[in-house]
Amino acid sequence: MIVDGRPLAAYARAYESAGRVYAPVAPLLTRLADRFWFDGDTLVIERAGRRVSVALEPRFRGELDGTYVPAGPVLRALGAGVRYDPAARRLAVTLPKAGALASPSPFDPSRGEVAPNPVFTPVAPPTPRPVWTGSPLPRRTALPYPPRTARPERKR
Repeated sequence: MIVDGRPLAAYARAYESAGRVYAPVAPLLTRLADRFWFDGDTLVIERAGRRVSVALEPRFRGELDGTYVPAGPVLRALGAGVRYDPAARRLAVTLPKAGALASPSPFDPSRGEVAPNPVFTPVAPPTPRPVWTGSPLPRRTALPYPPRTARPERKR
């Protein structure tokens, strides 16, 4: 399996049966999908606003390891391009390119845009300091025992 020109490292390999390629859910769909979840016996996969539901056998409910799905229809429904080369036994998946991101233009005062409004943030009231009343609390630091005293001089 090749995804965008790079081989997909996987412990479980895809296989072909009756002219259809079946791919493991993990790692192919877990890496390509934005999110996925189980809805009963159905695996729901979502990518870029597209959603695909795949019915699973009840014994595979909640499992991703060892679960295979038909790669072509699922990936095409998610917006990916899929091409299978039977001579090389290679499935090539191409993902659509993300749209170009543009940074916002800098502020130009001559364009007549509305100036931003200042944000009013009130000053937080000071936290009152605690006042201790009543009898003093016991000391919490340990005192050395026995108390240190001056050492007697040694006799020579």
